[in-house]
Amino acid sequence: MSGTILVVDDERTLARAVKAFLQESGYEAEVAGDAEQAMSLLETLRPDVVFSDVRLPGMSGIELLRRIREFDPAIPVVIMTAYGTIEGAVEAVKLGAFDYLKKPVDLEELKLLADRARETTQLKQELSYYRRRAASEVPFADVIGESPSIRSVLAQARQIALLNETPPVLITGETGTGKGLVAHTIHTSSPRSGKPFIEVNCTALPATLMEAELFGHERGAFTDAKESKLGLFEAAEGGFLFLDEVGDIELSLQGKLLKAVEERTVRRVGGIRDRRIDVRILAATNRDLERETERERFRRDLYFRLAVILLRLPPLRERGEDILFLADHFLARFAAKYGKSVSRMEGSAREMLRSYPWPGNVRELSHVIERAVLWSQGPVLDAEHLSLNTPALAPFDAGPSLAPLAPVAGQASLPPPGLDLERWERSLIEQALLECDGNQTRAAQRLGISRDTLRYRLKKFGLQT
Repeated sequence: MSGTILVVDDERTLARAVKAFLQESGYEAEVAGDAEQAMSLLETLRPDVVFSDVRLPGMSGIELLRRIREFDPAIPVVIMTAYGTIEGAVEAVKLGAFDYLKKPVDLEELKLLADRARETTQLKQELSYYRRRAASEVPFADVIGESPSIRSVLAQARQIALLNETPPVLITGETGTGKGLVAHTIHTSSPRSGKPFIEVNCTALPATLMEAELFGHERGAFTDAKESKLGLFEAAEGGFLFLDEVGDIELSLQGKLLKAVEERTVRRVGGIRDRRIDVRILAATNRDLERETERERFRRDLYFRLAVILLRLPPLRERGEDILFLADHFLARFAAKYGKSVSRMEGSAREMLRSYPWPGNVRELSHVIERAVLWSQGPVLDAEHLSLNTPALAPFDAGPSLAPLAPVAGQASLPPPGLDLERWERSLIEQALLECDGNQTRAAQRLGISRDTLRYRLKKFGLQT
């Protein structure tokens, strides 16, 4: 069965016809002749949807709506009304009715409303579940660290969380620094924690689907739009919308996003009216959006609108002893998860963790420790388990013709006098790519680093095409 529907109408012929049609459509259906009978059925029936005439003997349909909302506000109520009582139906919608249906009743339209009301209820239940799970999994206590830089960020995040109304917040930082975790914790620590937290991965959504996903669409707006669908802005009503990697949104869509953020209205694809929204906006990016605006890859007006409050997460390499603090935290967590006896790291392993540059930041550290715990055999985790490849530095000629890469075993050479380390490193990468005909995998192997580390450095030095 698709669900249970209660039909409340004193026109018995109509009520029986509606009940028979719904049962043929796969629903369970019951009929009540008045509001008092309907209220007595609520406790035992627990309907998924209620269809009620606005005019009933005794208690009116409007009063029944109020009683049902007191009993369980999650039950959607559709008001049925004759032409002369449309105003009463509109009033009912203002009081919380899901929708209204004009008489004489079109049975196909009634079924569509029943399907949509039940789907909306299920979505709300799923959102409630994910909100509860998020609240239990990502409290502020899980954003850990003792360095001054991360403590400063957490203090700012707590201040932001306490505000019920606040401008958009832009969270910046390299990949893996915990931007999503901070966004979640702002939500769970805010007065809106009981409301939705909708996360949008702007990288994962194809440009062709992004607009309809964010703003929704009306029935018939495009070929596959067989029914209207609310967008993620509307789904986040009363809560938070988190635009993760907002810098990846297509330039053509940024104007519509700017309007939604500035005016707090959205218009569905194929729609003709704007819909008001009450949503707090959190956005995150690992890009330098100021530079992107200069290159005309990101709208300047949208950047300034999103960055009213700017929260920068420091990379792990700038957090000092937090590296070992986090490593111990992950060690305990994964040892418990996998039932391993490992409880501490030897000195060489700790020194290796401290000296590694962590291009993947906290996420990379978590993965490294998880893998090490899985490979461990006893109570002590050693350097071998970490599987970290730190490249040996090689000398080169700073002139136009670079010397071949020749790592010297057991020692590291310093850059020539007058040449800074960053320029030296960039030149080594350029040479490796040249020797490997641009093949990043082979270049990474040539340099003795992982491909992810090479990608990070290519991005850092602006060498990525």
